[in-house]
Amino acid sequence: MSEDDKPRGEPAVKAKAKIPNAKSIRSPEFTPHGISAGRGSGPSRPSGLTAAQARKRRIASTAGVVVALAAIIGGTAYWVTRPGPDISVSGKFAAEPKVKIPKSLEPADKLKVTTAIKGNGPAIADGDTMFVKYVFYQWSAKTSDDSKDKSTSKQLGSSYQQQQGQPDRPLVVGKSGVKGLDKGLVGQTAGSRVVLEIPPSMGFGEQGTQLGLSNKDSVLFVVDVQATVHKNAAPQGTEKKLDDKKLPKVEDKGAGKAPKVTMPKEDAPSKLQVKTLVEGTGPALAKGDEAVVNYQGQIWKNGKVFDSSWTSGQPAKFPIGTGGTVPGFDKGLTGAKIGSRVMLVLPPAEGYGKNGNPQAGIKGDDTLVFVVDILAKMAK
Repeated sequence: MSEDDKPRGEPAVKAKAKIPNAKSIRSPEFTPHGISAGRGSGPSRPSGLTAAQARKRRIASTAGVVVALAAIIGGTAYWVTRPGPDISVSGKFAAEPKVKIPKSLEPADKLKVTTAIKGNGPAIADGDTMFVKYVFYQWSAKTSDDSKDKSTSKQLGSSYQQQQGQPDRPLVVGKSGVKGLDKGLVGQTAGSRVVLEIPPSMGFGEQGTQLGLSNKDSVLFVVDVQATVHKNAAPQGTEKKLDDKKLPKVEDKGAGKAPKVTMPKEDAPSKLQVKTLVEGTGPALAKGDEAVVNYQGQIWKNGKVFDSSWTSGQPAKFPIGTGGTVPGFDKGLTGAKIGSRVMLVLPPAEGYGKNGNPQAGIKGDDTLVFVVDILAKMAK
């Protein structure tokens, strides 16, 4: 913080020496240079030290004074430059953190970004889509002089406390609506916990009034970046050719675009089909992972697209192997590597079952075809 860099504590007190008037000095109190202080007691006795010993004593005495002076100076320097109050953020990654904002700490007028936990995932760039958990606080400077406190704070929101079953909303860097958040997250890495002290000029702007923020209030964000997907992300790996004429043909249309899928003039297979079209180079998905994917779902008999993340413009997040999605997804994506493109052909039992999904136009006897790009997995 800007205040932390300022010297703390009381200023050093300058010593004031009162020099007495020469006329008021009595004779016994004054000893001219070179005359023994033992006036009236007879001749002074010579020192019992040799010249070398006397020199050593003078050096030792001088050194003692220097050491004592250094200790005093050092103690003063510590007092002046000692660490001030700081924001405390503790707790496990992806779990709601415990945040303490000292009342004796005043908000800064510049953006300050601290990486509390450093992740080893890909770096974040402007335009990336991120899946995050966050908590944020109103942080106000105290204006009255009747209190030693320099600030007040209170929690305004937390995505850790979202209701069960409520999907995480991805955050697009550069479009969050909070300038300090967009700027401060660029260059951070997935798997990181980032603390952002955001001044009023880089906060919510006019929309902050809906949260009870004034144009003088700072905001503190603690953000756990669980996954990030680069703009126009595409599969990364080795292409695998699929020549089975009884299965759909998948044609790549370029980064950021949905593939073209052509259905064969054949009856749909009765069993689940899992075909890897691009073999990724990342770690394999395991039971309990949450995969971040782009996907497109179509109906075999007519090729109708009933769902597509490419159309919505944002990747989606799916749990793996836990029954949180249709059975064919759980089975087909478990063990698939990040960076892969996988085609899944789901007979009714592996999809929406005998009831289908009327809202999506899927009947109980429809076979479904999904093309899935596995882009990342959520850090834990």
